Amino acid sequence: MTDLETRVTPAGSAPLRRAAPALLGYAAVRALGLLALVLWSAARDKSAYTLLTARWDALWYTRVAELGYGYEVRLPNGDVHSNLAFFPLLPWLERLLHAVSPLSYADAGFVVALLASLAAAWGVFAVADHVYGRRAGVCAVLVWAVLPVGIVQSMAYSESLFTALAAWSLYAVLSGRWVTAGVLASLAGLTRPVGLAVAAAVWAAAVASFVRAPGVPAADAPLGRGTGVAGGGVAPRAALGMLLAPLGAAGYVLWAGHHTGGGPLGYLDVQAGWRNGFDGGYAFARFVADKFTSFPSALAGLALILGVGLLLWLYVVCVRQRQPLPLLVYAGVVVALALCASSYFGSKPRLLLPAFPLLLPLALALARLRTSRSALVVGCLAVASAAYGAWWLNGSGPP
Repeated sequence: MTDLETRVTPAGSAPLRRAAPALLGYAAVRALGLLALVLWSAARDKSAYTLLTARWDALWYTRVAELGYGYEVRLPNGDVHSNLAFFPLLPWLERLLHAVSPLSYADAGFVVALLASLAAAWGVFAVADHVYGRRAGVCAVLVWAVLPVGIVQSMAYSESLFTALAAWSLYAVLSGRWVTAGVLASLAGLTRPVGLAVAAAVWAAAVASFVRAPGVPAADAPLGRGTGVAGGGVAPRAALGMLLAPLGAAGYVLWAGHHTGGGPLGYLDVQAGWRNGFDGGYAFARFVADKFTSFPSALAGLALILGVGLLLWLYVVCVRQRQPLPLLVYAGVVVALALCASSYFGSKPRLLLPAFPLLLPLALALARLRTSRSALVVGCLAVASAAYGAWWLNGSGPP
């Protein structure tokens, strides 16, 4: 049996020691990205730290942490940008860290992001290691680290925190820890609206476990390749996990609706003030089509089409490789919400950042290369990612 075929971590292996190569590689890639950002920003007379902690969404999160909810900006066109659009877990952590340390709210956000990114990398490793083995787990973390928008993992944004909670919730599902999975899914739902994807994964896996092998003790049920979770005999715990999973997102959405006076669906009005909504991808399709009205922008339109095609192709490969059901459901919902939302189109790459199961086919391919070749590939991609991230954050628009 090869390392790629080993899907269960050896019982005697210390989890942190097993994940150490992945975490060290991840830290090296992120350090390179931060160094490139510092050098690029200095050349443009900008502060790299400000770009990471005090621009765009990071400012909204720190305002929630410092002042609470209720702040809004009314634009000349009538749009109302309310801070109720931002889910509360990251600001809560910023406030907590600020209260127990001399750190400012912005500093606290940066520290939370750094720690959460490491937790996310470890979670990605745990999932990939469980399904495909240690070498694939290390490669999965490195591929996630060298994504073009990987610099967001080091920003005082909620993507790293959400990915950490999502990855560990999925790992808990795969290992049959239903209550843990439900709690982490609920926390993910307090972090970003896409927490729905984690809850959906927990529900899908639990339902599959009920249907596949009712009455069979979990210890006697084989690790199903189609679902990746132990079957039957866990009905009470699985049901509790299902109950817990959506509570975070549902609780905040209902509270926000009550706070606005808009009722249970009042949060949708908050999102509408930001021109966010779910239109099945119509607005994004029009955005892409408009790129073909002139030659220079047509190249960007073609790149967008190729990017969407790549995402869909990767998902098809994931299905063909028979990834566990919770991973397929989670990645599918993340992609659907990102591509079918009428939100800021320039932000879609970072909205896809948590969809790490899509990277597992690439990780498997990388894991099959010789170590020297895989290191060369990762090194080249890390340099390109660092340069792109530095250029991107020094641009005019929010990532």
